[in-house]
Amino acid sequence: MAKDGTNRGGARIGAGQKKKPLADKILEGNPGRRKLMVMEFTDVAELEGESMPPPRDYLAAKQKNGKTTLAVEIYEKTWQWLKERRCVHLIPAQLIEQYAQSVARWIQCEECITEFGFLAKHPTTGNAIPSPYVAMSQSFMKQANNLWYQIYQVVRENCATEYKGATPHDDVMEKLLTARRGSR
Repeated sequence: MAKDGTNRGGARIGAGQKKKPLADKILEGNPGRRKLMVMEFTDVAELEGESMPPPRDYLAAKQKNGKTTLAVEIYEKTWQWLKERRCVHLIPAQLIEQYAQSVARWIQCEECITEFGFLAKHPTTGNAIPSPYVAMSQSFMKQANNLWYQIYQVVRENCATEYKGATPHDDVMEKLLTARRGSR
């Protein structure tokens, strides 16, 4: 610690080179020659036939305007995507729920921006101010992206084969456009 009370130097969280995905290491022939950590479970119950745990009630709760959010649909699609990659057991259900709720809230804010516009009326002066939905939308989008990166990082690091193709997160814009079409 420095004289002014700040911490300086030393290892920082997130510093250094990022981990290379397992599939890339296998593809390159393990250039580091370290033993690769491949997660294989031998003494566990066969969980292939397990169904998706039901989403919590708050994901399907009715909103003030009477509509339901898309959180349950996003939760189910994300869970199915993880199951297909055999990574669903590596991701806590709460993380999937948080991701689904953040995306649903982002879409909800975007619908409000479409309905009410980018400007709002100040409550006391009556002057035009930026709509609060814009800031909320940006916040929920950032939160959804951060949660998705956490989920995808686990899949990337533990998948033995290279994965290419669409992810549930790639389909978020399609959900937004579909929700907007449905509200007309």
